[in-house]
Amino acid sequence: MATAARNPSLIEGPVAGHLRRLALPMVWGILATMSFNVVDTYFVAQLGSAPLAAMSFSFPVVMVINSFAIGLGAGTSSAVARAYGAGDMARVRRLVTDAALLALLIALVISAVGLLTIEPLFRLLGAEPAMLPLIADYMVIWYLGAIFAVVPMVALSALRGIGNSAITGRIMVGVAVFNLILDPLLIFGLLGFPRLELQGAALSTVIARSLSFFAAFYFLGVREHLLAPPSRVLAELLASWRAVLAVGLPAIATNVIIPMAGGVVVALVAAHGADAVAGLGIALRIEPLALIVFYALSSVVGPFMGQNAGAEKPGRMRLTVSVLARFCCGFGLCLALVLYLVGEPVAALFSDSPQVLAVAVAYLTLVPFSYAGYGFVMSANAAFNGLGRPLPATMISFLRVLGIYLPLAWVGNQLWGITGLFAATAAANLIVGALAWWWLRRTVQAFGNPTGSRAEGLA
Repeated sequence: MATAARNPSLIEGPVAGHLRRLALPMVWGILATMSFNVVDTYFVAQLGSAPLAAMSFSFPVVMVINSFAIGLGAGTSSAVARAYGAGDMARVRRLVTDAALLALLIALVISAVGLLTIEPLFRLLGAEPAMLPLIADYMVIWYLGAIFAVVPMVALSALRGIGNSAITGRIMVGVAVFNLILDPLLIFGLLGFPRLELQGAALSTVIARSLSFFAAFYFLGVREHLLAPPSRVLAELLASWRAVLAVGLPAIATNVIIPMAGGVVVALVAAHGADAVAGLGIALRIEPLALIVFYALSSVVGPFMGQNAGAEKPGRMRLTVSVLARFCCGFGLCLALVLYLVGEPVAALFSDSPQVLAVAVAYLTLVPFSYAGYGFVMSANAAFNGLGRPLPATMISFLRVLGIYLPLAWVGNQLWGITGLFAATAAANLIVGALAWWWLRRTVQAFGNPTGSRAEGLA
């Protein structure tokens, strides 16, 4: 029998206020997570070009595995949020426990397959034979600690599903700070620690992420009481896994297609020379920092919509779409104006080459005027996942990349060169942003009678 939710705060009170409260801790958490690769790259670069190249080969593999973890997290957050909004705490505990078990099993499979395929996989990715021992130094440790990369992401998503993004953000910051402390100690052998070089970088990552593993389960089990004994009924376990994977598998596909498209665009830019690739690289390092608020917002929109769907609050869901659209348009325009004014001096921090700067500035003065559309796409996809309707999110992402972005990029590149390619990026963001708004608005309108929805949303 369903029981009352312990803290159904997301189904009551001002929509905009809740979204702001939930997103702010995630801004810091996501910023800290982004620092992981930057910190590791900085310290490993001090060892020389060979260790840095070896670690760089790991990035696409790690990105794909992270896409699996993010997708599982999206499925967990969606299922948990809807059950939590409906007040069914027994179902919430079952979902959280079973999702964690699923993540653990998948992580163990990743570890086993990864350890057995290091040499053939990285040969396929173009690593030279002399590079393989260095790659193995890093990836053996990384694969052995895969459970600390996959399972905490699912556990933290469960915390967001019940509306507790503050703890999630603090854990993410704590892990990044711990990694920053451990890296130099284990890489260079400072303060009596052994000098492990590239292995030290991998070990620092695994140890730091183990902190998030234990912290997440402490809050889930001890503070929130959301863990149950393992299910002895196979049908019950499979039902939970289906609920998670119904959203998780499409979310994995969505996360994988984006970096693949990025590789195609880099190939198009490469035809304009090494300076063009370097300029694009600078812009793409700046862009995630500019978009971090949108990333944070999208990380909490899913649980918010999921809880209100579970609680059958269609008025609040419709109001959420309106709040998201207004925020994305306003904040996106502000970002565009700021980058238009400061894009060149910021890019100059990375390079003093006029050719490189010209490409970076062209990107940063043109593409940001479409960030409103891109920001809404991120939020809309998260909202669809939160509602337990992942198909529109997957279709929007694939349409943006395969149906609009890449064809326009090819045409723009052929007709107007690199400026045309960047214009295609902006056009795709705006077109798909409008489509996402229309589709999400239409979807939430189907959830109930709009009479009185405005009053309900502001209650």
